[in-house]
Amino acid sequence: MQQQTPNNNMTQGMQNMNHGGHELFDLHEVLACTINVLDQFMIFRQFVQDNELLDILDRQYNFTLFHYNITAECFATGQKPSQETQTYMIRNLSQPIYGIKPTQPKKPNQSLADVKDAGISAHMLGLVKSHAALLTMTSVEVTNPAVRRVLASQVQNFIEMAYEIFLYQNRNAYYQVPQLEASDMQKMLNTFVPAQGMPQMPPNNRAGTVH
Repeated sequence: MQQQTPNNNMTQGMQNMNHGGHELFDLHEVLACTINVLDQFMIFRQFVQDNELLDILDRQYNFTLFHYNITAECFATGQKPSQETQTYMIRNLSQPIYGIKPTQPKKPNQSLADVKDAGISAHMLGLVKSHAALLTMTSVEVTNPAVRRVLASQVQNFIEMAYEIFLYQNRNAYYQVPQLEASDMQKMLNTFVPAQGMPQMPPNNRAGTVH
């Protein structure tokens, strides 16, 4: 009697079925939104004038594309991706500049000739911030451990990417940071203090209950 061997396709199919139903919809949204970020960055590239912003755009595009690929891979297989997630490093890390200085009033563009680096960087920041929030909300709902790790590991990196764009905008006075008066700031800083000692927790009403 000939011994039957397991069907490899069936085995692989069972491996990638370890996803919850809600997770499937969430990952479709994450991957679709990642494509949107990539496509938007590609469109933005033709309008960028500043070399520093172009460098940020290219590095963030490549980082996002890499993580799109490994997210799509582990989602499809249900297993750990073939490559490890990466860490995004800000190239030009500077201290934020506080205060407001006069600038030209903002208004909608009248034509594509009005598109400038200030607007492009603002669009980039909005996309990256939104994606960081989406990754966070999705990762806490994912049941597959491999997919959860891949999503969660990207959250901090997209936060760093957003901060890099913010710093670029801040250095160029595109994103100015006002501060409160010193006395008001001090009052706000002193609003909360650390708890002292161990709290006296009330007893659990069910403790010692006889069943």
